[in-house]
Amino acid sequence: MKLLYLSKEDKIFLFSLLGTLTTILGENIIVFVKISGGENMKYYKAYIKKYLYCFLLGPLFMVIEACGEFILPYLNANIINIGIVNKDVNYVIENAIGMVIIALVMLIAGVLGAYFAIKGAAHLASDIRSQTFMKIQKFSFTNIDDFSTGSLITRITNDITQIQTFTQTLLRGFFRSPVMLIGAIAMSFLLNKTLAIILSIAVILLAIAIGIIIYISSPRYTIMQKQLDSLNNNINEVIINERVIKSFVREEHEKKKFKIVNEQLMKKSVRALKMMIILQPISALAINMTTLAVVWIAGQQIIIGNMELGTLTAFITYLTQILTALNFLANIFLQGTRALASHHRIVEVLEANIDLNDDHVLAKDHVITSGEIELKNVYFRYFKQNHDYVLEDINLHIHSGEMVGIIGSTGSGKTTLVSMIPRLYDVDEGEVYVDGINVKELSLFHLRESVAMVLQNNTLFLGTVEENLRWGNENASEDELKWACKIARADEFIDTFSKGYLSEIEQGGSNLSGGQRQRLCIARALLKKPKILILDDSTSAVDTATDAYIRNALKNDLKDVTKIIITQRIDSIMEADQIIVLDNGKVKGIGKHSDLLENCIPYQEIYYSQKDKESDQ
Repeated sequence: MKLLYLSKEDKIFLFSLLGTLTTILGENIIVFVKISGGENMKYYKAYIKKYLYCFLLGPLFMVIEACGEFILPYLNANIINIGIVNKDVNYVIENAIGMVIIALVMLIAGVLGAYFAIKGAAHLASDIRSQTFMKIQKFSFTNIDDFSTGSLITRITNDITQIQTFTQTLLRGFFRSPVMLIGAIAMSFLLNKTLAIILSIAVILLAIAIGIIIYISSPRYTIMQKQLDSLNNNINEVIINERVIKSFVREEHEKKKFKIVNEQLMKKSVRALKMMIILQPISALAINMTTLAVVWIAGQQIIIGNMELGTLTAFITYLTQILTALNFLANIFLQGTRALASHHRIVEVLEANIDLNDDHVLAKDHVITSGEIELKNVYFRYFKQNHDYVLEDINLHIHSGEMVGIIGSTGSGKTTLVSMIPRLYDVDEGEVYVDGINVKELSLFHLRESVAMVLQNNTLFLGTVEENLRWGNENASEDELKWACKIARADEFIDTFSKGYLSEIEQGGSNLSGGQRQRLCIARALLKKPKILILDDSTSAVDTATDAYIRNALKNDLKDVTKIIITQRIDSIMEADQIIVLDNGKVKGIGKHSDLLENCIPYQEIYYSQKDKESDQ
């Protein structure tokens, strides 16, 4: 096949070009591998290695397609300049067949390149999302306090999607565009040096403009992602509290709040993305102005016979290819700035210091055998820079099997105190002992497995009653389920459901009353068969008769379990083995009801204020 009529110098040039492009591909791969293995990309390195074939084959096929991009115009120019001018039909047919073959190879390479790029990026994003989610599951309460719910949702969804989109674009264009750019420029010099110089000047000017756009837009993406956090926080709050909003007829208020946050996100997004909008007209202007200059100069050369028509056609094609490649690279960098902002937000989660872990556990295999609890000189504050403690100089000793009541005004530190026992928070000073061992020396799994805690917020999950109960023990038998529900007196309303334990519970238990949710949560905790049971105001929504029944059942059926009851009702703890009175983070009294009523002023105030209310009723 007489593919090209080339001089010896042209053939040397083309072989040199292929060598240069091979070098460029190799250097790009080295750069890409370095980035992947760099400090900023250490979290992605393992996943890139896992799907390395996608990260290699994707760019390779895209480079093959790019090579065809700058070969086809050259063949087309020869068909016009040689085949048509000389009326050489065989030459035209042979080169046309060659162009068809190259086009088919480009088609296959382009499809395969896109496929591997999409696959590699999707797998990478999936694994990063899993890694991030797993890290969040390890968060302590302190870590959770550092991130808002909306922010974590944004990071694990939108931010990782930005990384996926950038990775996909990177695999499709990071190698292809430089090859097309260098190849097209080199071929343009081969065709006409004067026009190639004009083209090079346009490329340099456009590259400078793109650099300025990237420099300006980069910090705006970080601001935009933070504003997206605010939107997600607002949506999350509204959806969770929808019933409260409706009960207070605050729909219009929430609509106004959402409108403000939504408009702020819109403004931040436009401010960030308008730089990408500017890029398109700037590129179009550069292409059009350069095309006019090329056509003007080439037209004059054609008139005097110094240039052939086929050469002009090829040159305009190369012009479009060069500016398209440069524009694509600019988009990669712009997406990269946004992905980099998202990357930093993901890294903040992945590098969050988990303050509660088993790194220095001495009794890692110790299984809790009793519910004995002791707190010695405990101090704690949520914000470590504050001088005021939430808990101050707490000293307690609770024997195994005791029923202990904790009472005090709102904000006195009751919930914080019991949170020290399963190590939901670590003390700032002092020690907490369970089973005679410092909780910091026990494994979190064995410690928390022995403690069942029913928090103030009664959280239930979408599913059946049985599925929610099995959170306490996934292998619990039917008899055990019924036993726990009987103690918590949840069997009363479960038996009224048409499907019984198979009845569906809506998300958050919204189709149950507050008292029903509390009793289910107590039953779920009992199924853990804990050594320590903590009820944090967990019977506030039930009537006094049900409250008394549950307390008597706990006392009689769980004699070996240490039971700690936080409550606002003195009636609920009057028969406790000991009552702890908290006020402003300090223990104001410890003892039985009769002793405290005689000697503890804060307890007396609570008792008589409640009795006065009862008498008024």
